[in-house]
Amino acid sequence: MKPLGEQHLALFRRHMVEIVDMHVELASEEIGKEALDPRLRTALLRVQRHLFVPAQLALAAYQDTPLPIGFDKTVSQPFIGALMLDLLGLAPGDRVLEVGTGLGYQAALMAEMGAELWSVEIVEEFANEALMRLRAFGYGDVQVRVGDGSRGWPEHAPFDRILVTAAAPAPPEALVEQLRPGGRLVMPLGGKDVQQLSVIEKGLDGGVATRAVMPVRFTRLETSA
Repeated sequence: MKPLGEQHLALFRRHMVEIVDMHVELASEEIGKEALDPRLRTALLRVQRHLFVPAQLALAAYQDTPLPIGFDKTVSQPFIGALMLDLLGLAPGDRVLEVGTGLGYQAALMAEMGAELWSVEIVEEFANEALMRLRAFGYGDVQVRVGDGSRGWPEHAPFDRILVTAAAPAPPEALVEQLRPGGRLVMPLGGKDVQQLSVIEKGLDGGVATRAVMPVRFTRLETSA
């Protein structure tokens, strides 16, 4: 088989985005909208997802399915990953904390959308690999460190947006504290078997409101405790 060229990969990305668009339209009642943020859609077309998965899975990178990346972890299916970013409501220049870097794909999308990004990953091998890939593929401004993401990154708080790519029964207190008033946190909430992708908004008075969007299944948020 001939190696895939950029023209083929661009077609795969376009097909992936069309599938994501279809899922968004079908889930519009739960999501509250019928289309993705155009800037996010552009980022999905630009970021080369196959560069952020294990090499042996590159041909499957643009399928709408989770992919294993090691250590019993996966990169989310494109629809769910895109939905989480859409729910964040990113604006250019937003200060964003990501908990769970994986191999860096979501971070690359957010950087493509103009976010100023700090990402915490508890698995050292992932953090090192993600940092290498982000630097190699044009996203060297993303800051990545190894650590317990439930504790956030207090040195750079407050954050306008926080994205957590693993599930917990409730938002970690440290993350809520590091979210600025008027900010938004998106993460799956629940136990092992029942989770809801949720949007947590912090009011100007410091109060927190949570909205469940749709059922999901994520690995649990690992902590160092």
